[in-house]
Amino acid sequence: ARGDQARPASRPGEGRRPDNRGPRPGAPGKPRTREDIDLAKAYAIRAQREKDERIAAEQAKQEEARLRREARAKLTELVKGQGLNQADAEIARHFPYGGKIKRVYVNAEQLKQLNAGELGVLQLEGRYVLVTAALLAQAEEIFPQAVALKVDPNAPAEDDPYADPQYQVPDDLVW
Repeated sequence: ARGDQARPASRPGEGRRPDNRGPRPGAPGKPRTREDIDLAKAYAIRAQREKDERIAAEQAKQEEARLRREARAKLTELVKGQGLNQADAEIARHFPYGGKIKRVYVNAEQLKQLNAGELGVLQLEGRYVLVTAALLAQAEEIFPQAVALKVDPNAPAEDDPYADPQYQVPDDLVW
């Protein structure tokens, strides 16, 4: 008579868990309480709500992407053949766009017009396209994120931290 006989025989799947943490929640012998049922319902409702929120967020993201694609296509159609970029332009006009310094090549006359606000720059299909101010305004209405450079000649100079004469840069300086 060993000590094995004192322990009740347990069948697999009943009573205690294999890791000896006690009976399983759905184990026979212990009825589920109302709190267990309410908690299970709450978890199920929460899981369903989170799933619905994820689906709604994904749908909104897809809709936004669709609208962006349509706006880009419309903008491409509008600008088609109206770019003023010249292959022989040698002056690089630098400007900030997307947190980086970008450049577009212009000639001397275009540089003056660009700095005066008569011309602007659009980012289109990975390129920077020089366009008239009127076309730039139309493009801004269609897809504002594509406007890479829009010079406002009426902007107050006090907004510019480099307006101080100590920091003045000559107009003819090319960098």
